[in-house]
Amino acid sequence: MTKFLLAVHVLAAIITIGPVTVAASMFPAAARRVLAAPEDARSLAEVRTLHRICRIYAVIAVVVPVFGLATARSLQVLTSPWLLTSMALTAAAAAVLAGLVLPRQAAALAGLHGDPDARATSAVQRAAVQQAAVQRAVRQLAMYTGVFNLLWATVTVLMIVRPGSTTGA
Repeated sequence: MTKFLLAVHVLAAIITIGPVTVAASMFPAAARRVLAAPEDARSLAEVRTLHRICRIYAVIAVVVPVFGLATARSLQVLTSPWLLTSMALTAAAAAVLAGLVLPRQAAALAGLHGDPDARATSAVQRAAVQQAAVQRAVRQLAMYTGVFNLLWATVTVLMIVRPGSTTGA
């Protein structure tokens, strides 16, 4: 049973977290392309698709820690420091994704769709405010996506190296 749980855990991580990591990393550059050429419907569709991938796979990725905990319980390593650290980093990565990456993607997408700031009075002012807001969201998004990716890379290394593990790896 342990091998089955571990296999599902690893496959779920690859199949769900991989696409989120890639799509989140591609989003800032795609959003910048839309800013550079607002009339390009294909680039806007790409940004929408990347955001949708991030949202959907983030929800599905809940399977990863569920099977990870089941595997850890089966291996009787729930109190191991490397696992506790991995769990904390996983929670941090989920918080970064849900609290920082996805909302900024949504904000950038809304701005790219032409959701102008009501405080600006002229069309030119609205366009400038909108572009500045999108550029700010994209800059922040690139940083937060990097943090998200770094957290997952650290979790992956911990899962492979497992300091103090008794499995001989």
